[in-house]
Amino acid sequence: MTSKTVATEPNDLGRYFIERANARDVDGLVALYEPNAVLAFPPGNLATGHAEIRKVYEQFLASERVLSPGRQHPALVSGDLALTVTSLPNEMTVEIARRQPDGTWLWVVDQPVLVP
Repeated sequence: MTSKTVATEPNDLGRYFIERANARDVDGLVALYEPNAVLAFPPGNLATGHAEIRKVYEQFLASERVLSPGRQHPALVSGDLALTVTSLPNEMTVEIARRQPDGTWLWVVDQPVLVP
């Protein structure tokens, strides 16, 4: 899997996120988002667009934290939108993905820490 690998299903995004974060692939993480996506991370902060999202992940990856996959719930799909949810030991992540014109999926809204 490379940072060029695209999500053909909404839940691919969550798996790719873990792989790319653990590989310290900032470009690969940013590529999971639409150009004007909104990321609510760290809690209390909103990053809009690729440039701001890149800054968030550059700082996050500098911590060298190793991420473990959580339990992905089945994506809830309605037309070209999908709600993706992952349960982690002490928190939950929630994202909205959108099907792109080429059939791939990208996140448009990401709330990684829903339950502190």
